Amino acid sequence: MDGVSELEVLSRTAATFPPRTVRGVTLPNLLFFTDPARVQSPEAVAERLPRGAGIVFRAFGAGEAIQQGLRLRAIADTRGLLLLAGAEAELAEAIRADGLHVPERMADQIPRLREGRPAWLITTAAHGQPAVSAAEQAGADAVVVSPVFPSNSPSAGVPLGIDGLSVLVSATALPVYALGGVRAETVSQLTGSGVVGLAAVEALAG
Repeated sequence: MDGVSELEVLSRTAATFPPRTVRGVTLPNLLFFTDPARVQSPEAVAERLPRGAGIVFRAFGAGEAIQQGLRLRAIADTRGLLLLAGAEAELAEAIRADGLHVPERMADQIPRLREGRPAWLITTAAHGQPAVSAAEQAGADAVVVSPVFPSNSPSAGVPLGIDGLSVLVSATALPVYALGGVRAETVSQLTGSGVVGLAAVEALAG
């Protein structure tokens, strides 16, 4: 990439997507999903993210989750980043997150999770049309669709491809993020796809 980092390539592409505002917040056009098995220092990645990007902090039950989450909160405050906690409302509250990202199986809990937290941004994962519809019905603010391309994630299913992604984008009013195999060599395919932004794990650590 002639000395240009993968983060820079993804950031430049993400910056071309039209902005969307939800609950008075301009949605990030780039989301960094933490994963302790694939990125050892999420803090180092967060320090390099462009202003206005977002972090989805997935602790997966780690004992030091609150401490690490608070470190990410401090970085987010300094750098103008949005911080979501993954799946755990208690963790989100403890680290003063801006909201929550829930797995597909928890979409039906969104109305309950929003009780008393009207300012929270709540996003959900989706791997197909039924999940996108469920997210919309539950009142999600945005949906993260995956996998779009072949992915290194051990839980990734069959890639949707650009055509499959476009079908889901056109079938919902929700803002859609593309996740899964989004890298420097694939990201140009997302231009014009209708997504609000990109999401990635280790591609943003490079």
